[in-house]
Amino acid sequence: MAKALMVQGTGSGAGKSLIAAALCRIFSDEGMRVAPFKAQNMALNSYMTRDGGEIGRAQALQAEAARVVASTDMNPVLLKPTGEAGSQVIIQGKAVRQMRAREYYAYKKEAWKSVEKSFSRLSQNHDLIVMEGAGSPAEINLLSVDIVNMAAAKMAKAPVLLVGDIDKGGVFASLYGTVKLLGRDARHIKGFIINKFRGDIEILNPGLDMILGKTGKPVIGVLPYAVDLGLPEEDGLALTEKRMTGRQGAIRVVVVRLKYIANFTDFDPLSHEPDVELIYSRNAADIENADLLILPGTKNTVKDLLFLRESGIDQSILRAYAKGIEVVGLCGGYQMLGSRIFDPLDIESGHREVDGLGLLNIETTFEAEKMTCQVEAEIREEGWTGWNGNWSFAPGQSLHGYEIHMGRSTGEIGLFNLKRLSRPGDSRGLDGSRNGNCWGTYLHGIFEDNSFRRSILDQIRKKKGLEPLDTSVDYGRDQDRAIDRLADLVRRNVDMQFIKRILGL
Repeated sequence: MAKALMVQGTGSGAGKSLIAAALCRIFSDEGMRVAPFKAQNMALNSYMTRDGGEIGRAQALQAEAARVVASTDMNPVLLKPTGEAGSQVIIQGKAVRQMRAREYYAYKKEAWKSVEKSFSRLSQNHDLIVMEGAGSPAEINLLSVDIVNMAAAKMAKAPVLLVGDIDKGGVFASLYGTVKLLGRDARHIKGFIINKFRGDIEILNPGLDMILGKTGKPVIGVLPYAVDLGLPEEDGLALTEKRMTGRQGAIRVVVVRLKYIANFTDFDPLSHEPDVELIYSRNAADIENADLLILPGTKNTVKDLLFLRESGIDQSILRAYAKGIEVVGLCGGYQMLGSRIFDPLDIESGHREVDGLGLLNIETTFEAEKMTCQVEAEIREEGWTGWNGNWSFAPGQSLHGYEIHMGRSTGEIGLFNLKRLSRPGDSRGLDGSRNGNCWGTYLHGIFEDNSFRRSILDQIRKKKGLEPLDTSVDYGRDQDRAIDRLADLVRRNVDMQFIKRILGL
């Protein structure tokens, strides 16, 4: 059986996910077979495993850090919030049904069985499991239904490291309060990590001694505030109204900041390009002055479409299209750009039929079965002919991506030939639609392809009278180097010998 180590936090956003990723890389560097594990995740950013299962994007990043293939066992329970209707509950990568909080708590015993089975399978094939908690382990109203923090730590016999975010203020109060609220369960906490520190460590040192005296638990590391690690964010809460790359790029990419935005990590590769300024916004001036306007994925297509109408953002999108701005829709955004959306089974809302934005000649009907699979996509020359008067894709060029969506779209479709992996009964098909300077697709992850991404951007440069950029960004290599930088940051500032001792290494 594998050894286990758990990273918990005093609250959401403390840095659990990235510290867990760093530990995965550090122990992988030392030759150990490492796997990440989060019993239950709540996130709208998800990832598709090879066998067509859906897990949290953070666990996919941690698997990459551990240099292993991501699997559904690494995140056996995923909750995808859908607003007032509760959350879509995903067990072992497959959607079960929509549940409100009380329904899910009643379902907890079934969810826990999946947690135990997944952890057991991982333990049989790895030397170390790096576990991640969720939110705070000391939410006293939820302790009886917890399956992701102390319950998971006790199941795995895992020592716990508790992370606190000093940038938010009150870090010592949050560490001390968490220990006191946990009562006997606090014995599983072996040490603290203070994250996002700015300033003179000498000023902090008296507090480190005092928290040891009050809790009997040492601070084993103080991590400096890292402005931009170059790694994707897990949660939409990290997106401000405007999130820029920090430079004035020749190409202004604006992503419409939907209320239920999902899988916004699709656009992180764009932010790595030296000529791109990436902005998330609902502002009309941003939308109507973009070079590339993206309508992203969403966990509730109909509600976000109605939100666009109520706020007038729909008119800004239409004006942008009329001005010749390149408009792109991914997944839910693709559905919104069509002419009609039908929901006969009340999958997403009480609206059986809704008008889309009408920029693409497609219609979408929501169905009971969720499409989840990795995809090999071949670019169809006939689908792109005439795009911006020119195009630089290689006919037949192959891309890799994945589908996560409810519903099927019909109409003028044909940008990509699809080969769906892990779906033998529905293995081939067409995807994507284009109408002038607007196009859309269900495929997540296609901007990770270096040549496709650069081709899109160079077409926009030509449209602006600029020469194609004579440079090449390797997004996958950049990601791996960013993980190494993160691991080095943790290695330098955390007492790794302490961690090895509590693991018995």
